[in-house]
Amino acid sequence: MEGSTLPFIGNLNNLTILHLFENELSCSIPQEIELLRSLNVLKLSYNNLSGPIPHSIGNLRNLTTLYLHTNKQTGSIPQAIGLLISLNDLELGINNLSSPIPHSIGNLRNLTTLYLHMNKRFGSISQEIRLLRSLNYLTLSLNDLELGINNLSSPIPHSIGNLRNLTILYLNENRLNSVLSLEMSNITHLKFLQLDENNFIGALSNEKCLGRALGHFTAFGNHFTSPVPKSLKNYASLVRVQLERNQLTGDIAESFGVYLNLDYIDLSNNNFDGELFEKWGQYHILSHLNISNNNIYGAIPPQLRRATQLHRLDLSSNHLSGNIPKEFGMLPLLFKLLLGNNNLSRSTPLLLGKLLNLEILDLASNNLNGLIPKQIGSLWKLLSLNSSVNRFVDSIPDEIGKMHILGCLDLSQNILTVADISYNQLEGPLPNIKAFTPFEAFRNNKCLCGSCVTHLKPCNASRKKANRLSVLIIILLIMSTLLFIFAFVIGIYFLFQKLRKRKTKSPEENVEDLFAIWGHDGEILYEHIIQETDNFSSKQCIGIGGYGAVYKADLPTG
Repeated sequence: MEGSTLPFIGNLNNLTILHLFENELSCSIPQEIELLRSLNVLKLSYNNLSGPIPHSIGNLRNLTTLYLHTNKQTGSIPQAIGLLISLNDLELGINNLSSPIPHSIGNLRNLTTLYLHMNKRFGSISQEIRLLRSLNYLTLSLNDLELGINNLSSPIPHSIGNLRNLTILYLNENRLNSVLSLEMSNITHLKFLQLDENNFIGALSNEKCLGRALGHFTAFGNHFTSPVPKSLKNYASLVRVQLERNQLTGDIAESFGVYLNLDYIDLSNNNFDGELFEKWGQYHILSHLNISNNNIYGAIPPQLRRATQLHRLDLSSNHLSGNIPKEFGMLPLLFKLLLGNNNLSRSTPLLLGKLLNLEILDLASNNLNGLIPKQIGSLWKLLSLNSSVNRFVDSIPDEIGKMHILGCLDLSQNILTVADISYNQLEGPLPNIKAFTPFEAFRNNKCLCGSCVTHLKPCNASRKKANRLSVLIIILLIMSTLLFIFAFVIGIYFLFQKLRKRKTKSPEENVEDLFAIWGHDGEILYEHIIQETDNFSSKQCIGIGGYGAVYKADLPTG
């Protein structure tokens, strides 16, 4: 269905349910909608409705469900919305609504779902929201909320703690700031809490529990400090935890408990310290573990092998020491392993070659030594391998040549003595290391150079020659361009001069030009014509025609 809403819709007086969602309705909601006094359910979502929500919608007193989300509605939410006292479900998200949320929304005592996410700007949350005691779902995410207008010391109003039945609270991607309201701890039935991408500061929460039903908790991209609340260890229902990009502190082993349902946890870019604890291995369905960019020290516990569902493991940029556990080879689903920028030592375990699904392996900036294991050639899905800045010795194993889809290989700053990069398209300077001493190691490449390597041109000479050639090409291009412009200007000048001369010629000159084309064997007859007509005298004129005067003349040519 396309176009505007039906003009005769006001005639359907006994209508109780109206579903027009997922069409291409445009224009605005018609005023005739107020005549549908028996309506219980109105769903106009997923259309292109524009303009303000009409105040007359407040006449639909029997309405229990109102879906206007995913449209292009503008203006403010009308105060008349507070007249819909039977409303259970109000969804106005994904529009262009603005201005403050009306105080009258506090009259909707039966409301269980309120979706206002992804709109323009709502100013502050009305204090009357505390009256919505039946509310289960509240989403205000992706708005431009400025909640400090009413409660300067706490942008989220204290009254939000009265929403005891709330199970979903989305406040993510706003501009909320200051500290979290202590009264939020009264919301003990929360299952989903999203506070991410705001400007919250201070403690993440007080020591009161938000409820052991909490399953999804995201607060990344804020400025939270201090340790995480001790009560977090008791949230056995946690499935997803994202606290990255804050300034959280505390011993990581003491801050978190055992969460048997946990699938995803990201604690990166914080200030956690302490050692990794063995209990991480009890997260049997964990697929993503990221603790990078913290101050974790000690050894990597081999018990992590029990987390057999791990897909991504990132422990990079910490102070981990000891060896890489050989038990990592027992993580068959692992496709991303990042251990770079630590203090890991000893050799790379051979069992890493059993990680057949591995796509990204980063072991850079450690103290790993010994040989690069040949088993690494079994990682046929590997796209990126970075083992730079270590102490690997001897040669690059030929088995790496079996990794046909490898796109990034970095083995720089090691102690390799043998390498073979022949028959490629490499160019530029060749490192002055023992590995590239024999010519066979780098033969048949595109344009390699090396100052201290035989069979190669010095890089400086090559660069100077290339620079001279580049300068010459640039000069030639500039000169050619200037010559073309000069020739074009001169051509235009002479063209205008010629046109101007043509416009200023006298009639006699035109006649002269006309007769100049006559001739016999190249002779010009103009002088004879002038002489015989006595310089076009009227005495010699024998008549006047449509194209001018006609003169009589006897020419030598007959």
